[in-house]
Amino acid sequence: MVYGLGIESSCDETSIAIVKDGKELVSLKVYSQIETHSPYRGVVPEIASRAHLEKINALLSVCMEESKLSFQELSYVAVTGYPGLVGSLMIGAQLARCISLVHSIPIVLVNHLEAHLAVIGLEGELPAFPWLGVLLSGGNSSIYVYKGFGDLELLADTQDDSLGEAFDKVSAILNLPYPGGPTIEKKALQYERPKGEKSPFPKLLKEDGSDLIRFSYSGLKTAVLYYLKSLGNQMPVERICYYFQKTAFELVLRNINKAIQKTQIKTVVAAGGVLANETLRSLLEAEKTNRSFQLYYPQKKIYCTDNGAMVACLGYHLWKEKKFVGLDFKVSPKRNFEQIL
Repeated sequence: MVYGLGIESSCDETSIAIVKDGKELVSLKVYSQIETHSPYRGVVPEIASRAHLEKINALLSVCMEESKLSFQELSYVAVTGYPGLVGSLMIGAQLARCISLVHSIPIVLVNHLEAHLAVIGLEGELPAFPWLGVLLSGGNSSIYVYKGFGDLELLADTQDDSLGEAFDKVSAILNLPYPGGPTIEKKALQYERPKGEKSPFPKLLKEDGSDLIRFSYSGLKTAVLYYLKSLGNQMPVERICYYFQKTAFELVLRNINKAIQKTQIKTVVAAGGVLANETLRSLLEAEKTNRSFQLYYPQKKIYCTDNGAMVACLGYHLWKEKKFVGLDFKVSPKRNFEQIL
């Protein structure tokens, strides 16, 4: 049996987890900073790093106590090294260094984005490589060809706002709470679309041909803003939320189909915070049936958020390949897949 510790502190969730054999969750603790950042309608880097510093040791203690393990029983400590807010990443990195130094446990440095995709290993057997990794979150709207652990090729990226970012900005426009995703979905589900009604928002990137795969959501945000201005004092929030989601998710489905056609890879792993959206999950399931591809995404919504379990899970596979780093490893805000030493 191999027990590994995962440390996640890349943005606004502080999380510690212990995973057994890379596939069985032993303990997971998450502290969310949403309430702290809500007044600012976004993450404030200095506040985030301070909150990590205040909470991370307590989370570690509770996690270790719940697991009933000693540090000597851990085979590795995995920590998010990139990408993320540098000040926040440094808090997790320093904890990993301390554990490694005191208890002589090897450190595995984990790519935050890759960990989101690998987390499905906690809910079943991982599919055979290669996969199409679809990452939809507050900072990313991307598609990768996932060839093997530590080996990802960027296939499609966002040109401006990510999908999660667009949810937050539209929520602000509509005077809805932060973060925008849960509230917009709730409002959208309350709208009963009249038969034959057309969307007030245009199709995104409709001029892109079959070879070009990209995401762009800033135009949709602007369309919502101008649509509201055209209505004067009226604000049909439920209708706007419904068509915002419908327009945003249509681009996701279209890009997945383009990626399958381009690569001939028919295994799709979708992950990231936006995958907590039930409407998107239903659309993906329907598309899977219609287009006959394999689909995986985290069934437990806590695995969609930033969490230590995904770090420990990916860390196990990197540990097996002996991809260790020394105490002098660096953290970085950069989103690339080269080992940062």
